[in-house]
Amino acid sequence: MYNDRQEKILSLLNENGEIQISDLKIVFPQVSTMTLRRDLSLLESNGLLIRTHGGAVSIKKLTSIYGEEDAYSLRAAENVESKMGIAQKSLEFLDNGRSIYLDAGSTIMYLARIIPDEPFSILTSGINIAMELTKKPKITIYHTGGQLNQNTLSSSGPTSMSMLDFINIDIAFMAASGFSFENGFTVSNFFECELKKAVIKKAKKVIMMVDSSKFGKVLAFTFGNLSNLDILISDDNLPKTVVNKARELRVKVI
Repeated sequence: MYNDRQEKILSLLNENGEIQISDLKIVFPQVSTMTLRRDLSLLESNGLLIRTHGGAVSIKKLTSIYGEEDAYSLRAAENVESKMGIAQKSLEFLDNGRSIYLDAGSTIMYLARIIPDEPFSILTSGINIAMELTKKPKITIYHTGGQLNQNTLSSSGPTSMSMLDFINIDIAFMAASGFSFENGFTVSNFFECELKKAVIKKAKKVIMMVDSSKFGKVLAFTFGNLSNLDILISDDNLPKTVVNKARELRVKVI
């Protein structure tokens, strides 16, 4: 199923737990960095490793650290390089004095980590995102409350929905678990879907932060479409068909 080089990469991962592209270049000096990245992407798509910034880590190592049931931690370690880049691109759309919504999700967690300590007013459904923001005393933090989803560390449900009645949203930074042209942006939880719908409806500007691995995936509940967005921020592997459709709908693609 895999060629000799890919089998060797798996062997190194099983032996060491993680590996860097720079290490692979030493082992395979005649192979380009791009080819090695493609090898890691193929192995990741088959569930054998998770890409990290500059390399990869074995699934066995992650499950030994986090436990097999900690779905959020495993997901947070996926496509780290892309998520960090998306978060960095998103910084330019933060405006002082505006009411900001941060959705739950590992990509938005990266944004929360690099938001400057300035007088922002931020509402979030993410428990971990709210905790991260407490490290920045100038930020005023509001949490939606509601029922906690242990897989996403987000709160949703009727309590969360009622919170939206009392707060304005100038800019919403949203996340999705999947996207397809037929089904739009999707998630697996009904209450989270309803909360996302309500936030999108209320926000003056909607920014979707999603890495290219989510495109082509479909989950149970649709909360929005490309037409609901003002800005789409992704990575360099965003499908051209998505870019073209977004621009046709006058959605800015970053």
